[in-house]
Amino acid sequence: MSSKYNKVVVLTGAGISAESGLSTFRDNNGLWDNHRVEDVATPEAFDRDPELVQRFYNMRRAALKTVEPNLAHQVLVQAEKEFDAFILVTQNVDDLHARAGSQNLLPMHGELLKQRCVQCHQITAIMGDITLDAVCVQCERVGTLRPHIVWFGEMPLYMDAIMAALMACDLFVSVGTSGTVYPAAGFVEIANQVGAHTVELNLEPGDQNSQFKQSIHGPASEVLPAFFNQLNHGTAQ
Repeated sequence: MSSKYNKVVVLTGAGISAESGLSTFRDNNGLWDNHRVEDVATPEAFDRDPELVQRFYNMRRAALKTVEPNLAHQVLVQAEKEFDAFILVTQNVDDLHARAGSQNLLPMHGELLKQRCVQCHQITAIMGDITLDAVCVQCERVGTLRPHIVWFGEMPLYMDAIMAALMACDLFVSVGTSGTVYPAAGFVEIANQVGAHTVELNLEPGDQNSQFKQSIHGPASEVLPAFFNQLNHGTAQ
C-alpha cells in the first residue's frame, strides 16, 4: 500500500450494521425497539426484570441469523492486511465484523453471542436464548447468566488496548457512529492530540464532526471503500 499512514485505528458504530439490515436500536426518542434504555440496558434493569432484559437480547441475538456482513465490513478486513498496524474498535455487539474475517477486533461494548456469569464471571459462547433457569457451566449456579454486553453505567471493554492504539496511531477513522456515547465519542480528541489524521465517515455530520480534520458523508458501504481506495493510490489527504 502506498499510503503514508502506518498505524490505523478504525471505530465503527451502528451505521455500518444498519446497511446489513440490523436495527440501530436507538431512535430519536432514545428508545430501543420501543423500550426505554433504562428498562433493557442497565444493571438495575436486569436486577429488576431479568425476563424482559433476556427477552430483548434473545431477540437481538436471533436477528443475527437473518443478516450478512456488507461491503463495508469486507473492506475493513482487506484494510487490516495492508497496514503495518491496524486495530478495529467497534461499538456494535453483533458478530458481523468477526464473520467478515476481521482479526484485530476489539468489541468495546461486548458481544451478543457471549454470555457471562454474574457470580463467577465465566464468559461462554451462546447461539440461542439465555433462559432464566440456565446453568453456568463453571460454577453450576442457576439464573446467574446475563448477556456479555456493556450496559450504561458499566466500563467498556479493552480500554487499555484501545487507548494504547489511539496514542500511537497516525490515522483515526470513525465509521457509522454519531459520536454521542462516551468514551468512544472522545477518541477523535485523543487522536488529534497525538497528531493523527482524523476522518469521519458517516451518513451525516455527527456530534463531534467539528473535531475531525476530514469528513465524508454517505452510506458506509459507499464512502468506506472509496476512502481506502484513495489511500491505496495515495490520493487521500
